[in-house]
Amino acid sequence: MKMEEFEKLVERAISDLPAKFKKRMKNVAVVVEDEPSNEILLKMGLNSKQTLLGLYQGVPLSKRDSNYCNVLPDKITIFKKPIEAINQNKDRLEEEIKQVVIHEIGHYFGMDESDLEQIEKE
Repeated sequence: MKMEEFEKLVERAISDLPAKFKKRMKNVAVVVEDEPSNEILLKMGLNSKQTLLGLYQGVPLSKRDSNYCNVLPDKITIFKKPIEAINQNKDRLEEEIKQVVIHEIGHYFGMDESDLEQIEKE
């Protein structure tokens, strides 16, 4: 899939979020990259054989206080190639992108992996 098509699916996943979540998303950028760098994998404690579909970098809303100001935007990165590698079907690919976007936005709101796993099971 071309990068432009993939980016449109990410944009759709964001636009499909409930309004109450979109309203609270401030100072956060969502970008798409082909794949994570070796530096990112090392920082995350992963090796090159492990898969990273998305990454949230920033200060979660739940950790912000009155001293949170004049900072660069938080960043959510969605990794195209790893998502495509596990999803060949276009309909399934779109659903996976939506799940990854929601997962990373969950981190933005302050949820940890166990919180997100519980929600994904529901």
